[in-house]
Amino acid sequence: MMSMTTLVEAFEKAGALQAPLTRRLEALAGWHRELNPAMAEAYDRMIARLVAVSSGADAPNVGQPLPSFVLPDHEGRFVSLDEILKSGPVVVSFNRGHWCTYCKMEMFSLAQRQSELEQLGARLISIVPDKQAFANKFREVAQLPCSVLTDVDSGYALTLGLVVWVGEEVRSLYESHRIELNEFQGNDSWLVPIPATFVVGQDGLIKVRFVYPDFRRRMDVDKILEALRKIS
Repeated sequence: MMSMTTLVEAFEKAGALQAPLTRRLEALAGWHRELNPAMAEAYDRMIARLVAVSSGADAPNVGQPLPSFVLPDHEGRFVSLDEILKSGPVVVSFNRGHWCTYCKMEMFSLAQRQSELEQLGARLISIVPDKQAFANKFREVAQLPCSVLTDVDSGYALTLGLVVWVGEEVRSLYESHRIELNEFQGNDSWLVPIPATFVVGQDGLIKVRFVYPDFRRRMDVDKILEALRKIS
């Protein structure tokens, strides 16, 4: 594994890999561990804590409806799930925020396959707990051609059982690295959503889902496209 000097460089190198999202994330996590072992080890402990209590297990499952939402997008316009589904299926991705390199890699990889999503009549939506200005920044950095919705105070994610506390150790490390969730989210909760992906058919039912507390892992893009092809 080649040596990296910054996380930005690691993101660029991982994004340039001609490989599935899973492989890109593995490379990114490896470089992150090399660059900042203290943070990587703290993440390991946080994730182990979340897995031990089955965080995310109560999220809506395949065959169930994804509860409706009305949330503001990166431009302040309100977007509803019901309105989106009138035009076709939707891929809903819950992301931790504009500051999360793994979230950016997931959405960047999806954006690269945007034409395939469009051919299948699907729309891509990202939901973050960030305020509008930061949601817009996330859209720009990840080169997203889709809407990024702000889940104010993580209210919608809370109803789905997707919200977790980062813990004191990770909070302390974030603050030392100027990852100021209180500023990004407009509250002092230090809560983040478990990254989750739901492919929702036009009937409002979940066709496939990926929910797992280790935010370094995501549903691969090919699996999303496979699910959409089955719908169509």
